[in-house]
Amino acid sequence: MPSTPVDDDPLARERAHLASSRGALRAMREDAESLDISDVTANWVNARILERQIEERIKALADLSDTPLFFGRLDYLHAPGAERAEGAEGEQFYIGRRHVHDGDGDPMVIDWRAPVSQPFYRASKKNPMDVGLRRRFGYTGGALTAYEDEHLSDPAEAARTSKLLQREIERPRVGPMRDIVATIQPEQDEIVRSGLGGTVCVQGGPGTGKTAVGLHRVAYLLYAHRERLARTGTLVIGPNRSFLHYIEQVLPALGELAVRQGTVDDLVAHVEVCGTDDAAAAVVKGDARMAQVLRRAVYAHVSMPSEPLVVVRGSRRWRLPAYELEEMVRELLDRDIRYGAAREALPQRIAHAVLVQMERSGEAPDDRVQDAVARNSAVKAAVKEVWPAVDPAKLVLRLLTDADFLAEHAKGVLSEDEQKTILWALPGSGRRPARSVKAARWSAADAVLIDEATDIVERTPSLGHVVLDEAQDLSPMQYRAVGRRCTTGSATVLGDLAQGTTPWATRSWQEALGHLGKTDAVIEELTAGFRVPTDVITYASRLLPHIAPGLTPVASVRENPGFFDLRPVTGTAETVAACEELLRNEGSTGLIAADARIPALAEALTASGIGHLAPGEETTAETRLTLVPASLAKGLEYDYVVLDEPQAVVDGEPDERTGLRRLYVALTRAVSGLIVTHTTPLPPQLT
Repeated sequence: MPSTPVDDDPLARERAHLASSRGALRAMREDAESLDISDVTANWVNARILERQIEERIKALADLSDTPLFFGRLDYLHAPGAERAEGAEGEQFYIGRRHVHDGDGDPMVIDWRAPVSQPFYRASKKNPMDVGLRRRFGYTGGALTAYEDEHLSDPAEAARTSKLLQREIERPRVGPMRDIVATIQPEQDEIVRSGLGGTVCVQGGPGTGKTAVGLHRVAYLLYAHRERLARTGTLVIGPNRSFLHYIEQVLPALGELAVRQGTVDDLVAHVEVCGTDDAAAAVVKGDARMAQVLRRAVYAHVSMPSEPLVVVRGSRRWRLPAYELEEMVRELLDRDIRYGAAREALPQRIAHAVLVQMERSGEAPDDRVQDAVARNSAVKAAVKEVWPAVDPAKLVLRLLTDADFLAEHAKGVLSEDEQKTILWALPGSGRRPARSVKAARWSAADAVLIDEATDIVERTPSLGHVVLDEAQDLSPMQYRAVGRRCTTGSATVLGDLAQGTTPWATRSWQEALGHLGKTDAVIEELTAGFRVPTDVITYASRLLPHIAPGLTPVASVRENPGFFDLRPVTGTAETVAACEELLRNEGSTGLIAADARIPALAEALTASGIGHLAPGEETTAETRLTLVPASLAKGLEYDYVVLDEPQAVVDGEPDERTGLRRLYVALTRAVSGLIVTHTTPLPPQLT
């Protein structure tokens, strides 16, 4: 039987377009690699900058063989932007991860972020947005194997759920997090394409795609405002290294290589953190009132001059009375500028006053004379006496070790009990007084205090956009630390109030946004669950009335109900057997347990010959099981999960509310199935 001509076979035509597009992308990369800049740049600095830009473009033009170059097609009824006259011919666009053009500059693939691509995500039978046909493509590896059409403007065709879309959503999770560019839903797309000028806060339950939405918003903003963000910078903040490793491939897959990633601890790394706080001390140190204590302590160094200042210049002596110096100091204090900036301005103010006297006496001093007076030894000595330099780390060290100093500046702000809670030297504090900044055993909360003090002394540089994920776990002081990094920029705040697992976890987004300095942020809520199976999320949602009253439960939109089983067991051997059972399925498996039970489970897995990984390590075909402490489970996902001893997860936290929230996180990490094993009774909130 003769083969079907390409012209008569839609799938063959699409495969041919894919091959041509890959060839065009390869040519674009070769063009970038062949660029000669030897005669273009005026100096070596410009040459190095241009070389780096070319290197980044070459990397961005990489063709990932197992990643579809395009995933959809739009056939418009009319050319976008043209008059919709009778008989006007429409246009056809392939939608993909990046723009690809042929040798004549004509587009072969349109970037998913371009305005013309928007109807791929938002068009519907009710609002076709001038789209006659939306085609989705199915892939196996990098090979195009299927397509599915929706005739949006055809009233005879009923609306239906896309099978390819559902299959992509339910595809097994192996390796790091992947992009959702082919499956973005209308409500997600609205958040992704929101403007750079405004801050967006996304409340999203487990599996609603909030992290992916935040990352795709960064990619969109870099597309729409590339020059501005190239100057000001972008930053993604995650809760820990495991989480950052899990998400680190999403933006590069979308062609974005210049986005920094880090944790809050990275932002405030002024000192080496090697100590810990108990929950009570961490709560007080994380309270926003500490900012007032620090500000008082910094500005307490300023004293009013009591003696006149005499500046000797040549044979002349210029005298400034104490009251005039005091006026300068009070004016700088009233201006409410940074401590360090005011300290640098004071000698110039003094020098200007001296120059006024010089001019009155008939001299004609210029700017060089003013600078020389500002550097005069007498002026320097006066400034040092009145407005001395402040070392932020030394200041915080003194507050935490000197009870009288702390009491002086915390009076009316912190109670006596709260002051005792954070002092290192008191019996039971577990912290000995340190002789120096380097010798101190700083905690993570201490580092945030030093960052606050540093900002009081010297302004923290602001970025153009910051994405803050798992934001519900931050303390008010941590919010302030992040907010300082985007005072002149915007932010995307992502989180779930029900998953707050720190004693200081925020109770409302309005409160959190206030500490962040973004009170005008728009709060969006995602409630459609694309990851967690229906039976699993329904079971986990039993905890919501106890951990986040009033929060809307996630409604799973997956057609596959998933696998869910509660299993009373007699010991770890049966938990290991449950892991072996799930490993017979395709995809990744996570064994989640209370932190204290991890060593025993690791030993049991090893004894059974089951290889396992730590969170953040990449799964392989041979090793697909990850042993996850409950404290590190947040933000991660696995095709199948075994949850060991739910009550132990609750008991592992300092209070019941935090423990139940930790359990909620652990229960909602599964994509396809969950087995809960327990030797002790389940928490009553679940039964």
